[in-house]
Amino acid sequence: MEITVEVNGSSYTRSVEPRLLLVHFLRDELGLTGTHWGCDTSNCGTCVVWLDDVPVKSCTVLAVMADGHSVRTVEGLEGADGLDPVQQGFMACHGLQCGFCTPGMLMTARWLIDHNPAPSEADIREAISGQLCRCTGYENIVRSVRWAAEHEAGLRERTVEDAGTEVQA
Repeated sequence: MEITVEVNGSSYTRSVEPRLLLVHFLRDELGLTGTHWGCDTSNCGTCVVWLDDVPVKSCTVLAVMADGHSVRTVEGLEGADGLDPVQQGFMACHGLQCGFCTPGMLMTARWLIDHNPAPSEADIREAISGQLCRCTGYENIVRSVRWAAEHEAGLRERTVEDAGTEVQA
């Protein structure tokens, strides 16, 4: 079956078997190995990607279901200005250990901050509750997401202040 999927802003057309999972399409067909495949039962969340801007576990989505849709993977987080603040937060606050759950955590955290720019600790814990980290007690992950949200809030404030300065000049 032929499908066309936009992944991280680029369009890909491939012939795939109808039973191929999205996680395998991304990893094996497109070489985007940042999306991890962990449990085969949708329990771990390491395979989270965005399908039309909604986080999904790509081990539960068939590639053919993504035909005509947009997918964003962890490789799509980095922007023209460098690492996404969520990626920076995980580095600054040691939110990653072995790194296996990190891609799914990053994608979930980015979605959370996009929809709740000032998440509480409870909000963060609820958002990542569908993902397993086998290395930590989640403290550093929560700290990393809070760092990213606060960092972005500071950037927004500086942008508003800079805009006000330009208007006065």
